[in-house]
Amino acid sequence: MRLRVYYEDTDTGGVVYHSNYLNFCERARSDVFFNQKITPVLAKGHFVAKRLEANYIASAKLGDELEVISELIEFKAASFKLLQNIYKSDKKIFELNISLVYVDFNSKPQKITQDVKELIMKLFSSRAITNKS
Repeated sequence: MRLRVYYEDTDTGGVVYHSNYLNFCERARSDVFFNQKITPVLAKGHFVAKRLEANYIASAKLGDELEVISELIEFKAASFKLLQNIYKSDKKIFELNISLVYVDFNSKPQKITQDVKELIMKLFSSRAITNKS
């Protein structure tokens, strides 16, 4: 997914707030679904963040154009892990390792069904993908 840094994303010095990198990654994950004309809320549940590790490498600033690239790195019975990198030009400025757990609409973790697993693998193939809008 490509995006531009807007004033609302930054502090008074024009530097992106640290939490907005997480927002950029969330938008990229959602866009993968939206680009397939579906939503991240599935028939029997949805995914929630369980654990994440963020690595801030360099700052983005007001007006920068960024790109989020997502890669599926692990699948378990009720969760999967993604590696999401944010680039400014060809330079990586942020890295996120995130575990997402499949939960029902009462927030109870549940096993990922085969059809949902196939969907996730299709959307976030094991090769690095660029989420382009």
